[in-house]
Amino acid sequence: MNILAIIPARGGSKGVPRKNIKKIAGKPLIAHTIESAVKSKYINKVIVSTEDQEIANISKEYGAEVIERPEKLALDDSSTIDAVFHSINHLKMENYTPDVVVLLQPTSPLRTVQDIDGSIEFFCKKDCESVISICEFEHPPYWSLKIENSYLKPAFGDKYFKMRRQDLPTSYLPNGAIFISNPQNLASYESFYCKKTLPYLMSLENSVDIDTELDFKIAETILKELK
Repeated sequence: MNILAIIPARGGSKGVPRKNIKKIAGKPLIAHTIESAVKSKYINKVIVSTEDQEIANISKEYGAEVIERPEKLALDDSSTIDAVFHSINHLKMENYTPDVVVLLQPTSPLRTVQDIDGSIEFFCKKDCESVISICEFEHPPYWSLKIENSYLKPAFGDKYFKMRRQDLPTSYLPNGAIFISNPQNLASYESFYCKKTLPYLMSLENSVDIDTELDFKIAETILKELK
């Protein structure tokens, strides 16, 4: 099968300027994702979709192919799925059509090649239209609060708010690390979220998603400990 990995990487970033190429544990952030994708025993093409020349140069240095993304698809409010479709259509003109598309966001540097290969195996073996990686909520969302008329109120009502943690339903969060589907389902749903989407559970440690400077520090501490 042709299994394509798409790594979307815009040059702009509000939370952390130039975060996709900011150094973490001695390498640009995006390099950690590229290296894991290249090591996969299933992925046979790794591309980075970007409008930024510096990101493009670094991506090639670490072993990825680059597809130049139009500026209109690299704005703050641009949709990632549009960048995915642009990459698929670009490759179609080069006579490459993937059987499976794996979206790997560069903000998940702790996602391992084992996570990638395990999720691909899971997708190929199960009756599903897509697979999305998740992790357990670190803190039960049922204990969330809202402010109503200046006073704190349980967001999900008193029933759940008064329950012990171990009695609450286990809840999960999409961790943004891995999204898998095929071109047909992506075209039908215009999303990786389909009617038959299965979860691929990852550890909290591997699920760190970088959006702030604090996330960078947490991820770097873990990466250094793994060396």
